[in-house]
Amino acid sequence: MQKLLTGLLFSLIAGFSTLAYAADEAEKEKIQIAENAPDSYVIQKGDTLWGISGKFLKQPWRWPEVWRLNKDEIRNPHLIYPGQTVYFDRNGPSLSLSQNTGAGGNEKLSPKVYATPAEAPITSVKMDAIRHFLVEPLVSESGDEGGLPSVVAIENDRVLGGPGHVIFAKGVSNVTEQWNIYRRGEPIRNPETQEILAYEAVFLATAVTVSAAQGNTAAELKIVLSRHDVMVGDRLVPAAKSESLSYVPHAPAASTKGLVTSMYGGVGAGGRYSVIAVNLGKNDGMEPGHVLGVNRNRGSTVYREDGGKEAFVLPDGRSGLAFVFRVFNRISYALLMEASEPVYLGDKVTAP
Repeated sequence: MQKLLTGLLFSLIAGFSTLAYAADEAEKEKIQIAENAPDSYVIQKGDTLWGISGKFLKQPWRWPEVWRLNKDEIRNPHLIYPGQTVYFDRNGPSLSLSQNTGAGGNEKLSPKVYATPAEAPITSVKMDAIRHFLVEPLVSESGDEGGLPSVVAIENDRVLGGPGHVIFAKGVSNVTEQWNIYRRGEPIRNPETQEILAYEAVFLATAVTVSAAQGNTAAELKIVLSRHDVMVGDRLVPAAKSESLSYVPHAPAASTKGLVTSMYGGVGAGGRYSVIAVNLGKNDGMEPGHVLGVNRNRGSTVYREDGGKEAFVLPDGRSGLAFVFRVFNRISYALLMEASEPVYLGDKVTAP
């Protein structure tokens, strides 16, 4: 009888433990509401999707869940405009949007956003930090340079070209009027294997077409903007228009694991609003809007006691959050949105 009671007692304890564990896991999955989250908020010029998400959520990457967005909607820009009002329903929780007409009240709308042509939509993050990253090549990937136009000469046999100088190039058609000029820079390597993932593309200048190439006659271009001197052999790519970045902050696959491969500008450590590159790209499922947790490798330690010693691996520590804004085949660029400590080359990145 005593054995039976003991068995029942252990079964009850195990059952309660299982329920407690399940409750803890469910709690982890619950969307955490930000402290002092408002019931509504009127979008202001200069707001960002990241900032608005932070007003309502402790985890900004869970934006799609509170908007009830499907996978296709997540991949598309989420256009929200100044003057519209975001309403917060804590029973869910969920967000909805209304369009502020400015003359007689608000009309409640579904989470799909209705355009207000008079205003530009708000962006995912502050554009000042990443604007030129969106239009410059940033990297050249193996095998993609052979067919690009290149500089074959600079006027008056100059070695270096700058603003106002005329340059001559092969491969320039009359279809494109404006070109960005860049030079292959340092290789970006996988920190673990030293494999070359891509090469930095150093932005040099912008030039406009004066006359297109015809047969063996080189095209003539004029440099209108210069960050660095242009040399023979430098490559040209069509200048892209600056695009508004309005992608939804969202988490990548839970299995996502990568490393910080470089700091833009060659700095030793990154902080908030620094741009980092990671060894994950389109081939790994990365897309603009993904939020990555940045984790410091704390290494290991040896504990000594009574003449003996034990080695312990220390758990990784969260050091920041990064927002992916530009994706190539094998690497991506991300902006550090939060950094509790410096971020270094080789730090781990995971799903947040």
